[in-house]
Amino acid sequence: MTVLTSALDTTSADYAANRDAMLAKLAELDTEQAKAVAGGGEKYVARHHQRGKLLARERVELLLDPGAPFLELSALAAWGSDFPVGASIVSGIGAVSGVECVITASDPTVRGGASNPWTLRKILRANEIALQNRLPLIGLVESGGADLPTQKEIFIPGGQMFRDLTRLSAAGIPTIALVFGNSTAGGAYIPGLSDYVVMVKERAKVFLAGPPLVKMATGEESDDESLGGAEMHARQSGLADYFALDERDAIRIGRQIVGRLNWRKLGPTPKPAPVPPRYGEDDLLGLVPADLRVPFDPREVIARVVDGSEFDEFKPLYGSSLVTGWADLHGYPIGILANARGVLFSEEAQKAAQFIQLANRADTPLLFLQNTTGYMVGTEYEQAGIIKHGALMINAVSNSTVPHLTVTMGASYGAGNYGMCGRAYGPRLLFTWPNAKSAVMGPAQLAGVLSIVARQSAEARGLAYDDDADTQMRQYVQSQIEAESLAPFLSGRLYDDGIIDPRDTRTVLGIALSAIHNAPVKGADGYGVFRL
Repeated sequence: MTVLTSALDTTSADYAANRDAMLAKLAELDTEQAKAVAGGGEKYVARHHQRGKLLARERVELLLDPGAPFLELSALAAWGSDFPVGASIVSGIGAVSGVECVITASDPTVRGGASNPWTLRKILRANEIALQNRLPLIGLVESGGADLPTQKEIFIPGGQMFRDLTRLSAAGIPTIALVFGNSTAGGAYIPGLSDYVVMVKERAKVFLAGPPLVKMATGEESDDESLGGAEMHARQSGLADYFALDERDAIRIGRQIVGRLNWRKLGPTPKPAPVPPRYGEDDLLGLVPADLRVPFDPREVIARVVDGSEFDEFKPLYGSSLVTGWADLHGYPIGILANARGVLFSEEAQKAAQFIQLANRADTPLLFLQNTTGYMVGTEYEQAGIIKHGALMINAVSNSTVPHLTVTMGASYGAGNYGMCGRAYGPRLLFTWPNAKSAVMGPAQLAGVLSIVARQSAEARGLAYDDDADTQMRQYVQSQIEAESLAPFLSGRLYDDGIIDPRDTRTVLGIALSAIHNAPVKGADGYGVFRL
C-alpha cells in the first residue's frame, strides 16, 4: 500500500477561515437536530413521562447493546415543511444482541405519533435500507395512525409500508414489532404483518376500528381492552406472540428475540485490527473551502478516513480531475472515486467506468466522495464525445451491483450528481457534510440561463427587453436556488440519509460498511450497451 502524505497547512489563514465556517454550519445543524430531539415539546414530553412511558429515544437506547453506537438516519426529515423536524419518528441502525438492525420508533409526543407525509417517506426509506442490506427491522410502535388532514398524501403510497413488511419476511429478513401504545386502523397491520409481535399489558391497543367507529358502523358497544388490548391478543386472537408486563419488559423480550435469530452475516469479514489513519479527523473541519468554487484535494480527506492513510491510486496521471483507487476502511476493502477539481471531462468518465468495472469484478464496495460541478460543456468537449463518455460512466454506476456509499463533501451539481452515485442511483447509504450544496446547476448559472432565454425570446418577438425586471428576476431566482440547494433543505426531503460532522466520516462509514456486509457482496455480471 502507498501511504498518502498530507500537504494540508493547518496553520494558514485560509484553513482557519474554512474551519470557522464549518463550525458555524455545525452549530446551525445542532440547533435543528435539537428540535427533533425535543419531540412535541416540554409539555407533551412531561405528560408522556407522567403516564409512566418512555420517550422514543429512551426506548431505542434501552434496546441497543450497552455502549453500542446508533447511526441515526434522516434526523432532519420534514425540515422546512409545515411539519415538525424529525417527522415524528426516529430511525437508524444499531446493534441489538450483537445483531445490526434497522430500528424505527414512533414519537408519541408529536401529535400522538401520527404519520404525516414525511413520516411515511422516512419509514419507507428505513424499510428500503433494511431490505437492501439484509438487516432485521425492529419497530417500536405507538402511533395514532395517519395524520388525517394529510390523508390524500398518505393513503395510497402508505400501502407500501405493509408491502415492505411482507417482502422483508419473504426475503428471510426478520421483522419485529414492539407495541407500546396505539397501533390502530391501518397501523394495526404493522404488528399483523410482522414476524414477531410483543404487546405491553394495558398499554398496547391494536384494532382496525376503535370503540367509537365500531359503535357507528355496527351499533356494538365495546371497550379498548376487549376490542384490542394486549391481553386479549395474547390469549384470544393470537396476534401477540409475547405479553410484556411493562415497557422495559417489552424491550427485554425484543432483545431476547433478536438473540435467538441465529443471525449470520453473508458478506466477507473485515481484516482484523485495522490501523487508524495517520492524520487526525479534526483536520477535516478546515479542509473544504467556504467558497465551494475553490477546489481542494480529496486525497487529504482520504488520508484522514482510510486505514493507515494507505491508498493505492488507479490511473493517477489520466483524468486527474477524478481520483480513483483502492483502500481499506475499518478492515473492509473499498474502491474510492473522489472529485478533485469539480468538472468531469471525457477522460474522467472513461476512467470511472473502467474502475467501477474492476471493483465489480473484485466484489469490492465503492465509496463516492462528491464535489462536482458536472460534466464539461462547450463545442470542443461536445465534439470530443462528452455525452457518450458521461453516459458510459452513468451506465457503469447504474448497473454496478457491489454496494455503493456516497458522501457529498461540497458541490454536487447537474449530471455529475448522477455519475457520482447521487440519491437517484441507489447508494446503500448517502451522507452529506453541512457545507454541501446540490442542484441542477449553480444558482448564478441557473439564473443567468433563464435571463439569456428570456432575452432571446423577447428579441425574437421584436420586443424591448426590461433590464430592470431582468435584474430582479435573476436576484429572486438566485436566492431561491441557493436556499433550495443547501444541505438542511435537501436532507429535509430525504435526499440523503443524514448530515454528518466531517470528523465523524470514518466512524459513520465504518458503521455503514459493517451494516452492508450483512448481505452478500457480489459484482455485476453485465452492463448495458456501452457507447464507445
